[in-house]
Amino acid sequence: MSIRAAGLDLGRRLAAGALVVGVAAAVTLLGPAPAAEAAACSGTSGVTVVVDYGSLGGGVRVSCAAGDPASGLAALSGAGFGYSFVPRLRGLVCQINAQPDPCNGAPANAYWSYWHAERGDSWSYSTSGAGSYNPRAGTVEGWAFGGGARPGIAPPAPAAAPPPAPAPEPSPT
Repeated sequence: MSIRAAGLDLGRRLAAGALVVGVAAAVTLLGPAPAAEAAACSGTSGVTVVVDYGSLGGGVRVSCAAGDPASGLAALSGAGFGYSFVPRLRGLVCQINAQPDPCNGAPANAYWSYWHAERGDSWSYSTSGAGSYNPRAGTVEGWAFGGGARPGIAPPAPAAAPPPAPAPEPSPT
């Protein structure tokens, strides 16, 4: 291989490496894309769970807790979200999916607020703890980290009813 050909080959490799590094840096800076709302429960079974990490920079995630969870905490974990309590204050949620990190004992200006809604309706702030509230199947539970603001999206609307089946064609006589 000539010196010129080796130089061109090295130049191409460096350019390709710079492109890979640039793409990786852009992906890192942009962060993960927010979850699609397609994860809401369909029909009247299950409890849809909305978790808004907005003030933590993580967007909004929507998932479905199948069946009829016995509490808001059961709905949260049934929808695939892990949680932990404020140290020495069992029952007060400090982290959802390890956010915020670290759990610093629930500062006075930021906490996980807990909300309820009917599908497609508006949010209502919970007056019950998530461990004692029993959500009805077909409803929506919401969590938002911050100063007590409601989740950043409206409660997902009920899934549209499937179109009616076409009428059978008459048989020839």
